[in-house]
Amino acid sequence: MSEPKQEIWLMRHGETEWSVSGAHTSRTDLPLLPSGIKQAQELAGKLKNQKFALVLVSPMQRAQETCRLAGLGAVAETTDDLKEWDYGAYEGRSTADIHKDNPNWSLWRDGVPNGESVEQVGARVQRVIQRCLKVDGNVALFAHGHVLRILTAVWLGLPPHDGQLFALSTGTMSELGFEHEYRVIRRWNCTSI
Repeated sequence: MSEPKQEIWLMRHGETEWSVSGAHTSRTDLPLLPSGIKQAQELAGKLKNQKFALVLVSPMQRAQETCRLAGLGAVAETTDDLKEWDYGAYEGRSTADIHKDNPNWSLWRDGVPNGESVEQVGARVQRVIQRCLKVDGNVALFAHGHVLRILTAVWLGLPPHDGQLFALSTGTMSELGFEHEYRVIRRWNCTSI
C-alpha cells in the first residue's frame, strides 16, 4: 500500500479589529486591518511556488480578502462549511467579558447560547475533509481560527472539542498530511516556511 501524499494547507485570515481585541467573531463580517492586509500579502510570497488542486474559502470578507491577497482568490471556491463557529449570543464578546457573567464558562465545554454546538461545526468540517480527500493533489483552505482548529481535531480522529488543544494565530499557515497511512500535523501555526 502506498503512502498518501496529499497535503491540506490551512490559512487563518489576517488580523481584524475583533481578532486583536479577542472578541468572538463569526457572522459579523469585519474587514482586515492594515496589519491583517500585510499578513495576507506575506502569505502570497510563501504560497507562490505551491500548486493546489483545490482552494476553498469561507464566504466572510476577512477570509476572502486574505485568499485574494495571498494570490489564490481567482481559483478559490467559496463554501459555507468553512464559516467560523456561530457564537450566537456571544458574538462580539471576549472571553473575559463573558466571564463577568459566567466565571466558569468555557467555549469548548459549554458552547454558546443561540449558536452552533461544537458537534455541528465538526459535522461541517467533516464535509470539507471528505471533499479534500476526493481531490488528486494538495488543497488550500482559507478560514477562521476555531473552525480550522476543529477541522484539525477531526482530521486527526479526535472529537471536535479537542480543537481546544491547537492554538492558531491570525495570518498563519498550517499543514495537515500523512505519515505512512496516519493522518498527522506536518506544520503548525507558521509565519514562515
